[in-house]
Amino acid sequence: MVKKTTRVNHPPSVQIPEGNRPVVAPIYQTVKFEFETVDDTLRTLSGEKPGFFYQRSSNPTTRALELTLAELQGRDDCLVCASGVGAIAQTLLALTKQGDHVLCFLESYGPTRYLIRRTLARFGVSHSMLSIADLDGIARTLAAQPTRLVIFESPTNPINRIADIAAITRLARAHGALTLLDNTFAGMHQHGQYPVDYYLHSLTKFASGHGDVMGGAVIAQAALIGALRPDFSNLGGVLDPHAAFLIQRGLKTYFARYRLQSANAQRIAECLSGHPAVERTHYPGLAAHPGHALAREQMSDFGAVVSFDLRAGAQCARRFAEALQLFAMTASLGATDSLVMPPQLLGSRDLSEQQQRQSGIAAGTVRLSIGLEDADDLIEDLQQALAAAQLP
Repeated sequence: MVKKTTRVNHPPSVQIPEGNRPVVAPIYQTVKFEFETVDDTLRTLSGEKPGFFYQRSSNPTTRALELTLAELQGRDDCLVCASGVGAIAQTLLALTKQGDHVLCFLESYGPTRYLIRRTLARFGVSHSMLSIADLDGIARTLAAQPTRLVIFESPTNPINRIADIAAITRLARAHGALTLLDNTFAGMHQHGQYPVDYYLHSLTKFASGHGDVMGGAVIAQAALIGALRPDFSNLGGVLDPHAAFLIQRGLKTYFARYRLQSANAQRIAECLSGHPAVERTHYPGLAAHPGHALAREQMSDFGAVVSFDLRAGAQCARRFAEALQLFAMTASLGATDSLVMPPQLLGSRDLSEQQQRQSGIAAGTVRLSIGLEDADDLIEDLQQALAAAQLP
């Protein structure tokens, strides 16, 4: 019998009997795993034998989440990390080197543009930036210069432009470029039918769904994920097992949430599109949306983000956001709570005025993320805030 000071560091082991499984998988909140022999340890480290050694490389809880996400996206492997931006950054760093060229787009998440235009540029990676609708420009750029990566979004942030995924992937493959699709707005259940090489996701959004945990993922076929694995392990942006558990738990209600949020968003978009204070509503579920036909072809659900342009501009949009009662004025999207981002917070300050116009962002552009509240209550709140915003 060991002494008590030893026992607290080596507690008794509890083995679950065969055929007696927990309904909810346990959280493996441990950094280290051990083997009984040096040979077994070395065989696992070399990949000859399955197993776990150190959390920075893998963990049973995070691995369960990776396999779930891969299946949802229609691929066979995945790597998760501590945030959506971490997934973008680590993937870009792992796939590029000095002298490479990246094709990106004005209609992109601000940190993605920063990583390409600032971080990668410091290491000698060049880029071209076009509009996502400029297929002729994409073709010309790929033909004129060897390109390592084409990174894009659909629907785009913040105004829901729809990328022609089939055309972009076809052009990229014809010129030997890898495609990276930030699929966060569309979710893990959409766009898997296209030959995209890497899917990027912020798990903070729809996967978690409750606004209380951060995470990111890159999903692809196993060989492509294998090319990333050493860099992901050494860059060290690890997802904590407890965060992985919370995201896995969030996925249990993913489809119910996404579909109800999409239905709420459709009703709200229809309401906003007919309001006299609104110049334009950006929601792919609207028949008047320029990408509606393409969205219907590519997507089964149109998402929970509704953006719109107020005729009266930025100060009206400020008053509108401040008058809302059920929408939290904050970043992010995809949570159970409805959120609003007025133009002052949309984060496109790195773009010139001309680039902002090309990207479709107007002085009065507002982005809504629709939650699970009753749609009638949300519409009533939006209408009262629109009325309040028009007052001098």
